Amino acid sequence: MQPLIITPKTKIYDLLEAYPQLEAVLIDLIPTFKKLQNPILRKTIARVTTLQQAAKVGEMPIEEIINKFREEVGQDAIGDFDNLDADSNEKPDWFNADDVMKTFDATEIINQGGHPMDIVLRETRDFEIGEVYELVTPFLPAPLIDAMKNQHFDVWIVKINDEEFRSFFCRV
Repeated sequence: MQPLIITPKTKIYDLLEAYPQLEAVLIDLIPTFKKLQNPILRKTIARVTTLQQAAKVGEMPIEEIINKFREEVGQDAIGDFDNLDADSNEKPDWFNADDVMKTFDATEIINQGGHPMDIVLRETRDFEIGEVYELVTPFLPAPLIDAMKNQHFDVWIVKINDEEFRSFFCRV
Protein backbone atom coordinates (compact mmCIF):
# COMPACT_ATOMS: atom_id res chain seq x y z
CA MET A 1 0.00 0.00 0.00
CA GLN A 2 1.36 3.40 -1.00
CA PRO A 3 1.56 6.14 1.64
CA LEU A 4 -1.06 8.88 1.53
CA ILE A 5 0.26 12.00 -0.22
CA ILE A 6 -0.98 15.03 1.71
CA THR A 7 -2.64 17.69 -0.46
CA PRO A 8 -5.36 20.34 0.08
CA LYS A 9 -7.95 17.81 -1.19
CA THR A 10 -6.98 15.16 1.40
CA LYS A 11 -9.90 14.30 3.69
CA ILE A 12 -9.19 14.64 7.42
CA TYR A 13 -10.48 11.12 8.01
CA ASP A 14 -8.02 9.68 5.47
CA LEU A 15 -5.18 11.76 6.92
CA LEU A 16 -5.79 10.52 10.46
CA GLU A 17 -6.26 6.92 9.32
CA ALA A 18 -2.93 6.99 7.46
CA TYR A 19 -1.07 9.08 10.05
CA PRO A 20 -2.76 8.83 13.48
CA GLN A 21 0.08 10.83 15.04
CA LEU A 22 -1.14 13.90 13.14
CA GLU A 23 -4.28 14.17 15.30
CA ALA A 24 -2.36 16.11 17.96
CA VAL A 25 -0.82 18.35 15.27
CA LEU A 26 -4.25 19.05 13.77
CA ILE A 27 -5.72 19.94 17.16
CA ASP A 28 -2.73 22.14 17.95
CA LEU A 29 -3.12 23.99 14.63
CA ILE A 30 -6.92 24.20 14.70
CA PRO A 31 -8.34 23.64 18.21
CA THR A 32 -11.89 23.37 16.82
CA PHE A 33 -10.96 19.92 15.55
CA LYS A 34 -10.59 18.61 19.10
CA LYS A 35 -14.24 17.64 18.58
CA LEU A 36 -13.02 14.95 16.16
CA GLN A 37 -11.89 12.93 19.17
CA ASN A 38 -15.60 12.06 19.42
CA PRO A 39 -15.83 8.84 17.32
CA ILE A 40 -19.21 9.83 15.88
CA LEU A 41 -17.98 13.21 14.66
CA ARG A 42 -14.83 11.59 13.33
CA LYS A 43 -16.94 9.23 11.18
CA THR A 44 -19.17 12.02 9.88
CA ILE A 45 -17.44 15.42 9.76
CA ALA A 46 -13.92 14.10 9.14
CA ARG A 47 -15.03 11.96 6.18
CA VAL A 48 -16.31 14.96 4.23
CA THR A 49 -13.91 17.72 5.32
CA THR A 50 -10.80 18.33 3.24
CA LEU A 51 -7.66 20.00 4.53
CA GLN A 52 -8.50 22.96 2.29
CA GLN A 53 -11.83 23.29 4.12
CA ALA A 54 -10.10 22.80 7.49
CA ALA A 55 -7.84 25.73 6.66
CA LYS A 56 -10.92 27.90 6.18
CA VAL A 57 -12.37 26.69 9.49
CA GLY A 58 -9.10 27.47 11.27
CA GLU A 59 -8.64 30.73 9.39
CA MET A 60 -5.11 29.60 8.50
CA PRO A 61 -3.14 29.63 5.26
CA ILE A 62 -3.48 26.27 3.53
CA GLU A 63 0.25 26.26 2.80
CA GLU A 64 1.04 26.33 6.53
CA ILE A 65 -1.25 23.41 7.35
CA ILE A 66 -0.24 21.18 4.43
CA ASN A 67 3.47 21.75 4.82
CA LYS A 68 3.33 21.19 8.58
CA PHE A 69 1.65 17.80 8.07
CA ARG A 70 4.02 16.90 5.23
CA GLU A 71 7.04 17.79 7.39
CA GLU A 72 5.73 15.63 10.26
CA VAL A 73 5.50 12.54 8.03
CA GLY A 74 8.67 13.11 6.02
CA GLN A 75 7.14 14.43 2.78
CA ASP A 76 8.72 17.35 0.95
CA ALA A 77 7.13 20.79 1.32
CA ILE A 78 5.18 22.12 -1.64
CA GLY A 79 4.96 25.77 -2.58
CA ASP A 80 2.36 26.19 -5.33
CA PHE A 81 -1.16 26.34 -3.95
CA ASP A 82 -4.27 27.49 -5.76
CA ASN A 83 -5.85 30.49 -4.11
CA LEU A 84 -8.85 29.54 -2.06
CA ASP A 85 -12.17 31.26 -2.62
CA ALA A 86 -12.10 33.97 -0.01
CA ASP A 87 -15.47 34.57 1.61
CA SER A 88 -15.76 38.25 2.35
CA ASN A 89 -16.78 39.50 5.76
CA GLU A 90 -18.53 42.45 4.13
CA LYS A 91 -22.28 42.21 3.88
CA PRO A 92 -23.07 41.36 0.24
CA ASP A 93 -25.47 43.42 -1.85
CA TRP A 94 -27.88 40.48 -2.06
CA PHE A 95 -28.35 40.22 1.72
CA ASN A 96 -31.54 41.62 3.18
CA ALA A 97 -32.82 40.22 6.48
CA ASP A 98 -36.37 40.32 5.06
CA ASP A 99 -35.32 37.75 2.43
CA VAL A 100 -34.39 35.11 5.05
CA MET A 101 -37.01 32.43 4.42
CA LYS A 102 -35.81 29.97 7.06
CA THR A 103 -33.31 29.83 9.93
CA PHE A 104 -31.95 26.50 11.11
CA ASP A 105 -29.76 26.11 14.22
CA ALA A 106 -27.74 22.93 13.64
CA THR A 107 -25.66 23.25 16.81
CA GLU A 108 -27.41 20.46 18.70
CA ILE A 109 -27.32 18.06 15.74
CA ILE A 110 -23.60 18.69 15.23
CA ASN A 111 -22.79 18.38 18.93
CA GLN A 112 -24.56 14.99 18.93
CA GLY A 113 -22.42 13.80 16.04
CA GLY A 114 -24.85 14.49 13.22
CA HIS A 115 -24.36 16.48 10.06
CA PRO A 116 -26.92 19.04 8.84
CA MET A 117 -26.07 18.77 5.13
CA ASP A 118 -29.05 16.61 4.12
CA ILE A 119 -31.47 18.81 6.06
CA VAL A 120 -30.12 22.05 4.56
CA LEU A 121 -30.11 20.66 1.01
CA ARG A 122 -33.67 19.40 1.43
CA GLU A 123 -34.95 22.65 2.97
CA THR A 124 -33.37 24.83 0.26
CA ARG A 125 -34.24 22.65 -2.73
CA ASP A 126 -37.25 24.78 -3.76
CA PHE A 127 -35.80 28.19 -2.93
CA GLU A 128 -36.39 30.84 -5.57
CA ILE A 129 -33.73 33.26 -6.80
CA GLY A 130 -33.05 35.87 -4.11
CA GLU A 131 -34.42 33.81 -1.22
CA VAL A 132 -32.03 33.39 1.72
CA TYR A 133 -31.46 30.53 4.16
CA GLU A 134 -29.70 31.09 7.49
CA LEU A 135 -27.73 28.29 9.15
CA VAL A 136 -26.32 28.52 12.70
CA THR A 137 -23.39 26.23 13.54
CA PRO A 138 -20.69 25.96 16.24
CA PHE A 139 -17.91 26.16 13.61
CA LEU A 140 -17.50 27.13 9.98
CA PRO A 141 -19.34 24.40 7.99
CA ALA A 142 -16.88 24.35 5.10
CA PRO A 143 -18.11 21.14 3.39
CA LEU A 144 -21.70 22.36 3.52
CA ILE A 145 -20.67 25.76 2.14
CA ASP A 146 -19.01 24.05 -0.83
CA ALA A 147 -22.13 21.91 -1.37
CA MET A 148 -24.37 24.99 -1.34
CA LYS A 149 -22.14 26.78 -3.85
CA ASN A 150 -22.52 23.73 -6.08
CA GLN A 151 -26.32 24.08 -5.71
CA HIS A 152 -26.19 27.67 -7.08
CA PHE A 153 -26.19 29.61 -3.83
CA ASP A 154 -24.06 32.60 -2.94
CA VAL A 155 -22.69 32.42 0.58
CA TRP A 156 -22.00 34.97 3.30
CA ILE A 157 -20.59 33.89 6.65
CA VAL A 158 -20.71 35.88 9.87
CA LYS A 159 -18.56 34.72 12.77
CA ILE A 160 -20.41 35.73 15.93
CA ASN A 161 -17.75 34.19 18.22
CA ASP A 162 -15.59 31.05 18.38
CA GLU A 163 -18.68 28.91 19.05
CA GLU A 164 -21.23 30.47 16.68
CA PHE A 165 -21.20 30.99 12.94
CA ARG A 166 -24.12 32.19 10.86
CA SER A 167 -24.01 31.20 7.22
CA PHE A 168 -26.42 32.84 4.80
CA PHE A 169 -27.18 31.11 1.50
CA CYS A 170 -28.88 33.08 -1.30
CA ARG A 171 -30.23 31.26 -4.34
CA VAL A 172 -28.76 32.80 -7.51
